Amino acid sequence: MHTRLFLPLPLLAAFVLLPSCKKDKPEPAADQPVVVGATGGVYIANEGNFQFGNSKVSYYNIASGSAVEDLYQPANGVALGDVCQSMSLFNGKGYVVVNNSGKVVVVDPSSFVATATITGFNSPRYFLPVSNSKAYVTDIHANGIAVVNLSTNTITGSIHCPGWTEELVLAYGKAYVTNETRDKVYVIDTSNDQITDSITVSMGGNSIVADANGKLWVMCSSASSKLYRIDPVSMQVEELYTFPNSSDSPWRLNINSGSDTLYYLNKDVYRMPISASALPGSPFVATDGRNLYGIGVEPNSGVVYVADAIDYVQRGTVYRYKADGSLINSFQAGIIPGEFCFQ
Repeated sequence: MHTRLFLPLPLLAAFVLLPSCKKDKPEPAADQPVVVGATGGVYIANEGNFQFGNSKVSYYNIASGSAVEDLYQPANGVALGDVCQSMSLFNGKGYVVVNNSGKVVVVDPSSFVATATITGFNSPRYFLPVSNSKAYVTDIHANGIAVVNLSTNTITGSIHCPGWTEELVLAYGKAYVTNETRDKVYVIDTSNDQITDSITVSMGGNSIVADANGKLWVMCSSASSKLYRIDPVSMQVEELYTFPNSSDSPWRLNINSGSDTLYYLNKDVYRMPISASALPGSPFVATDGRNLYGIGVEPNSGVVYVADAIDYVQRGTVYRYKADGSLINSFQAGIIPGEFCFQ
């Protein structure tokens, strides 16, 4: 099974350097603050090594092809913290979830100067705004989902939910939450912050997306891994796709901006139309000896970003692919790049 974020990671993966069609531009000096534009880039959440406090948020400028390893420390004079799990943009602010440091750092997306820090989490994972003034944050160990007031940047409550809560998505005024250690997708009424129902799936629910038809897709990685399509109105499973091998460990489910094509990792990168009647038989991008660890899809162009964690010690590499699977270029990020946040 794949290793994710918060455990010390083995120094295993071999690294194969693929040719690049475009040479990366030099990065600014490490101590030089960088101001990024309002559009046209992608933030990369780099986990760093557990308990080393070396997590970073990198930035790639799509137009210029330049990459910056770390936005936070040059802008703030201190390191971000221990294990950067994810980042979200909402209402002109960036919300960076720092897992082992138990915090969400609020930043100016352009300067990356911290404007607030939300504390009191146990082991936070993912951030979801559910209104202009409220967000939910999932957690590994809290047995609950934190309710955050975005006006005061404080935790104002907790929704009891047993186990490791993971990704979540908003649909029809409700939040749907995956759980790594339970066989349920939990349904939260965002008007009163109460779990009102649950949908039975396999164990190991790790990622969830909504498609163009308003359906939810849930990836579960377990002894018998499965991909589910769920109708959020009836809360019924409409389609079930079972992975054939016990060694399959699919995760990082993603969707393009048109919300009609799924992407996920299962050692290789796979692509699947939402209309497909079966799982894809061949990969969109083969692993080719790399340690593929993250996927992102550029909203405007459909370019696919694939992160290689290499050996979990040196800086990772991000590869950019066209829709036909051909390589555009690559650039370096921080240690263990995993999540992408597009402007």
